[in-house]
Amino acid sequence: MNTHIPLASSRREFLFRSGGGLGGIALNWLLAQESHGEGIKPAKNPLAAKKPHFEPKAKRIIFMFMVGGPSQMDLFDPKPALEKWAGKPLPESTGRPKSQFTTGNEVILPSTRKFAKHGKSGIEISDLMPHLATCVDDICFLRSCWCSNTVHAPAMYELHSGRTLMGWPSLGSWVTYALGSVSENLPAYCVMPQPEGVPEGGAPCWSAAFLPPVYQGTLLRRGPNPIINLKPPSDTSGEQNRRSFDLLQKLNSAQAGDDAELNARTSTYELAFKMQQHAPEAVDLSKETEATKKAYGLDEAKTTDFGTRLLLARRLVERGVRFISVYSGGGPLVTQWDAHDNINENHEKMCGHVDKPISALLKDLKQRGLLKDTLVVWCSEFGRTPNSQGGKGRDHNPNGYTMWLAGGGAKGGTVVGTTDEFGLHAQDDSVSVNDFHATILHLLGLDHEKLTFRHSGRDERLTDVGGFVVEKAVE
Repeated sequence: MNTHIPLASSRREFLFRSGGGLGGIALNWLLAQESHGEGIKPAKNPLAAKKPHFEPKAKRIIFMFMVGGPSQMDLFDPKPALEKWAGKPLPESTGRPKSQFTTGNEVILPSTRKFAKHGKSGIEISDLMPHLATCVDDICFLRSCWCSNTVHAPAMYELHSGRTLMGWPSLGSWVTYALGSVSENLPAYCVMPQPEGVPEGGAPCWSAAFLPPVYQGTLLRRGPNPIINLKPPSDTSGEQNRRSFDLLQKLNSAQAGDDAELNARTSTYELAFKMQQHAPEAVDLSKETEATKKAYGLDEAKTTDFGTRLLLARRLVERGVRFISVYSGGGPLVTQWDAHDNINENHEKMCGHVDKPISALLKDLKQRGLLKDTLVVWCSEFGRTPNSQGGKGRDHNPNGYTMWLAGGGAKGGTVVGTTDEFGLHAQDDSVSVNDFHATILHLLGLDHEKLTFRHSGRDERLTDVGGFVVEKAVE
């Protein structure tokens, strides 16, 4: 018997024969399994929708993050006492906070903004946000927020993950881990940074960290291809793609079992295939009416970027995306809310970018019946100081600032908490980052103390060992 095996004439042929042989072995094994009636169990989908701990008020979140730290006393928290103390240093009783930029002895800088009462609730908002002022009855303002860090990146990590260090899962990752996805064709967690640059904290702000990687945020970019590498090769048909994915799924499912990493990878491949068909439609704004696009400011240079991303966010929540992060401002070399030099010039520019689109989003969601179970969050890493920096600017202030919630069970037309007469320190009903996260999870039907993940021998949670639901903020 001739047992001679002809040698491959080239390295390419050798690799083809070897790969083909391995593929054949795998395929024969799969067919054998099916012929014996054993079948191949489909891999567990880690993004399958899950029940919350109790009946939720919100089903999804649009999370708007203002990079750099907006000034609470120039936007949402009027402080007449600043006029009285203008040109004088803060009283010693305030502690006169110091930083790498200021000594604590700088004089108080009154706000030049005009505040007026709006809506049935009569909540005061400055003239920097005239469009948002028409929505105050749907907003719950948390005027007594505080965090533990004065540096941008650590404070961003704290607001996103509850910790000031990298390596902890983001809020969006915890939410998708807890609740899964409503959509089978789009990512559960989408992230839309400013086109010119990501926040100073970078990718850890939407990281899954030690949670399975399937719960990490998916970046959407501006333009005709928001998700890179989504388009299949031009020489590959849809049918070929489908057969390749099916074989890959079978191979992975055959050995996945309870392997979370492999199950996550399998689900990601399947989602990638479905996104090739469905994502282009989801991000196609040509289907929107001209009136809608104009309402979001797509016809104006200063609002078109943020307006486009908020309109995309609305389209995504309509299609079942669970958590969407939208950033205003980028890294240190990109325009952001960090007004050390000139608070008026900076905030007039930044508010001009976001005021009209945010108002349009709230009204659009409400008109479509989506606001009642969509929680809209407006937040930042910290606020600004009442004393000046360089005469016209304000320094970082983590001790007392404003964030707000709208829709999704948040109590509209209300103000929770206060800061002192200077807007420096949170006083009544103070809201820590842990409290902020606990409240958001509560509105989603999740008990923050029960939402845990075993890591390094410890049941970790978003709120660590703290956090109370801000009951006054909940309907």
